[in-house]
Amino acid sequence: MIEIANATKTYGSGESAVAALKGVSLTIANGDFVVLLGASGSGKSTLLHIASGLERPDGGTVKYDGADITALSDDKLTAFRKEKVGFIFQQYYLLPNLNVDKNVKMGADLAGNRDYRSIIEAVGLADKLNKLPSELSGGEQQRASIARALAKKPAALFLDEPTGALDEETGRQVLDYICKLQKELGFLTVMVTHNQNIAEMAGSVIRMNSGKIVETIRNEKQKTAYEIGW
Repeated sequence: MIEIANATKTYGSGESAVAALKGVSLTIANGDFVVLLGASGSGKSTLLHIASGLERPDGGTVKYDGADITALSDDKLTAFRKEKVGFIFQQYYLLPNLNVDKNVKMGADLAGNRDYRSIIEAVGLADKLNKLPSELSGGEQQRASIARALAKKPAALFLDEPTGALDEETGRQVLDYICKLQKELGFLTVMVTHNQNIAEMAGSVIRMNSGKIVETIRNEKQKTAYEIGW
């Protein structure tokens, strides 16, 4: 469970200061699938970064199963992210000198996962194992980064526009696989997206505006990736 209490975050200083989060409080249950919605600048990506331990809030606390990660040293916070958290961003962050197999294996090694190639196959890259990132399309690179994050078997998975570089068919395929794996392994998922339709797949939908949560919705029925519009 993630418990965020009165989190604040400001970027810049003086007249150029921007308050990205203004006292946000939020609880996310283990196993939940949460989608964050809001216009650009609403604070949703900052909330994602704070919740995942990628950034520290200026004020407030972030707790994982009761343990305050904002009180950790930089080294211990890095170790926490390495052990517990998976990230999928708009940027791929693949190591350019490693092929698909070795990039994904890096994530798998953190969890001692020897069955990582089944994940590569599930995202449609079984025939690209020996390809370097420079030899892949943008969509293929995104799928490789998704496979790397899932191979880690994280306790919490954070996604920032994961389908932005994917066509509809591949986007649905990847979302479907992520949701099936989430149900199988029970990891908590938080996703930022501009695609309002994806919110219909979530258990909880949080709308943000001007650094605050303005609405929280609980979906009684979660649709599959093949039931939503695109």
